Amino acid sequence: MSERETPAGAMDDVRTVSRAVLTATRLLVAVSARSLAAVEEGVTLPQFRMLVVLSTRGATKLVTLADLLQVAPSTAMRMVDRLIAAGLADRQTNPANRRETLLQLTDEGRRTVEDVTARRHAEIAAIVERLTPTQRLALIEALAAFNEAGGEPPAMTLEDVEPYPLGWAVDLPVARDA
Repeated sequence: MSERETPAGAMDDVRTVSRAVLTATRLLVAVSARSLAAVEEGVTLPQFRMLVVLSTRGATKLVTLADLLQVAPSTAMRMVDRLIAAGLADRQTNPANRRETLLQLTDEGRRTVEDVTARRHAEIAAIVERLTPTQRLALIEALAAFNEAGGEPPAMTLEDVEPYPLGWAVDLPVARDA
């Protein structure tokens, strides 16, 4: 039987694994929500996602940002307006094309991404510390297989030059839209 074929009775395994992944998803969303709740600016999860994209890509056109977030440009514009009002992002004229506007993080926006990411990392580390070494290894192997099956690239570590805090699969090259 090939690796991709489902043996008889394996659908129960699929349901059991799916239920376990859904439970883990709830836990991870709760960790993310608690990390965001600690931010004074009251940033929502979609707004934080935008901040993460801006932190990894640098100055970006609105249309590109909307595409990366898979939202309509009008939705992205409303999110940007809220982030600008909160002092987390700003607009600048594209020096290469004065008809275009680029969006970028402010220093406060960058600090917010770093703070939320550090809080998430600390809370996840505290959960992982409760596992035995054998459980940790099994979790690494299971999550690596799950992520690979889902097409998600590995998250960068804290030591990497450009952290990828939430692991969303966006255009990895940091080429600027100039």
